[in-house]
Amino acid sequence: MTRWVLGVDSGGSGLRVALARANEPDDTAGAEAVGAFDGSPAPAGITEVGEPVRTGPSGIDPDHLLELTLPRAHALLADATGEHGDLHDHRVDAVCVGAAGMATLGGGLRAALPGAFARALGARRVALAADAVTAYAGALGERPGAVVAAGTGMIATGTDLRAWRRADGWGHLLGDCGGGAWIGRAGLEAALRAHDGRPGGSAALLARAEAAFGPAAALPGALYPRTDRPAVLASFAPEVARCAEDDPVAARVMTEAAAQIAMSAAAVCPEGGESRIALTGGLFRIGEPLLARLRRELAVRLPHARTVPAAGDPLAGALLVAGRLARGTLRLPADPALLHIVGERPV
Repeated sequence: MTRWVLGVDSGGSGLRVALARANEPDDTAGAEAVGAFDGSPAPAGITEVGEPVRTGPSGIDPDHLLELTLPRAHALLADATGEHGDLHDHRVDAVCVGAAGMATLGGGLRAALPGAFARALGARRVALAADAVTAYAGALGERPGAVVAAGTGMIATGTDLRAWRRADGWGHLLGDCGGGAWIGRAGLEAALRAHDGRPGGSAALLARAEAAFGPAAALPGALYPRTDRPAVLASFAPEVARCAEDDPVAARVMTEAAAQIAMSAAAVCPEGGESRIALTGGLFRIGEPLLARLRRELAVRLPHARTVPAAGDPLAGALLVAGRLARGTLRLPADPALLHIVGERPV
């Protein structure tokens, strides 16, 4: 009987599914290929879906997630076992789903997915994780520390391996301070101040806003009806970063963004001893206009912490969690909202 694990990374722009062997303790081959850690499973196959899972009034739609995931899981298993392989000789021991919105909108997933994966794949154990947790597992593995995941939004997650701590991640209307939408909104506000002749405006940002979106006076009509407002706001963040070297208003926005991110990291980082902090997510591709300021802020607020590169991404983190579940060696702490684990112990 060949044993497998399945990792799923569900985000705002789509979904990825990966299949890997449930490693024996000494099987570490290929871990570096996914930026994983010793003993983490290397993927036998990965597939992507360019369609996000639907979210409705009751939260994330479990039927839609299964509709996107199960056919691809079966296809990966068929590819991995060979055209003439007998699928009855193969078993998916554990599944980990990391999903954006799991903590607050994942009630339907927690109710439906464990049974569905057991019936469809024979999965004995299922972990349903917030995407911040799989980002943490991919970046730092099972070490204590903190991970800042920043793209359109921003969330910081930390653990001492006894409990999780979370800061921000409350969405673009209530938080995500320092994230891409936050930076973009601040830059567009400065552009509109310049358009009006109010203090705090930036002529440089006004010029870039009109180049990107058209006349400033039409910006509210172009933005407010959009269902993807956070992504549209975040699309302006790189323009703010490009202006930051020469424009004092843009520089202040980037400095404040770095301070907000550092405050969230400090809120979740374990106290005592040396901790690791990893930065992951598309926002940090902005580069030095943000990173140089963030390094300075972290040095002041977390002098005991060391910033390290993220070893892998959230899909690698989902595979790590699934692999550890299959072997019964998971050290990351369970949590009703952030890391919900269902199923029997491995045999």
